[in-house]
Amino acid sequence: MSGLNASLGYFVAVVVFAASVRTLLRKWPRLSFMTEFASTFMLVACRLEVQTIVEVGEWAGGLGPDVTVTILFVVLLTHGVICGGASGNTNLVLLKFLQLEATTLPTLLAVAAQFLGAFLGLLAAGYYWGLELTDMHMIKNLMARECSTSLQVSLLQGFFTECVCALIFHLIHLNLERRSALIRVPLIAVLLTFLSHTASGYTSAYMNPSLAYGLTFHCPGFTFTEYAMVYWLGSLTGMTLALLLYMGHIPRIFAKNLLYCQKTRFRVPKGDKGEKKKM
Repeated sequence: MSGLNASLGYFVAVVVFAASVRTLLRKWPRLSFMTEFASTFMLVACRLEVQTIVEVGEWAGGLGPDVTVTILFVVLLTHGVICGGASGNTNLVLLKFLQLEATTLPTLLAVAAQFLGAFLGLLAAGYYWGLELTDMHMIKNLMARECSTSLQVSLLQGFFTECVCALIFHLIHLNLERRSALIRVPLIAVLLTFLSHTASGYTSAYMNPSLAYGLTFHCPGFTFTEYAMVYWLGSLTGMTLALLLYMGHIPRIFAKNLLYCQKTRFRVPKGDKGEKKKM
């Protein structure tokens, strides 16, 4: 239990830091894109610790799969509550751009802030493991350079897994977008937990380029390009397909609806009908 207590303390510290940064940024609306930095930092830093519990906790700390799934759900739920509109998900930022809800410069700044947050989240987790507060973290610190990759299948299978998971996630997310946060946030947390647990033997279903960069790109086994093909191109393809299926078109690329016919009914005024009969 000492390992779990240390992890809970770490989670609390990361959440407090992210919430403090978001609070400070409210004073400078021009730096609103930096909320994505805080959101991604929190997501990556916490998911790295969840990954540690999954990899080492079972045999070093006596923590079973039920505990790790519960912790993952609580982390995702807390992230959704604390971060609100800042998703920490690169695909969701790009989705708003494709929907014409965001312009080019804010989108680029938000994406850059996300990858910066992911990088610093990785550094923060590495520093925490280096403290070796428990046996679990001591083992993780020794394994840090030889971490196990999340990509457990071939590149083609990995691409397909990320694409399908992203397609499912974004279709549901688009349908829940206008719902109350009380309904949307818990359902999204449940969905992400389910997809991550289901795809744990494949790619772990990150469906988020910046999250994948922070969690598995530094692990040996595949090159940067191979990771990018699976976790960036795969999830981006799934997101694009979800938007196309949901709206019938991609507003940023073309306005014509390719999938759904929109029938327009024209009503002829009664006066015009009378004039036509006289003629």
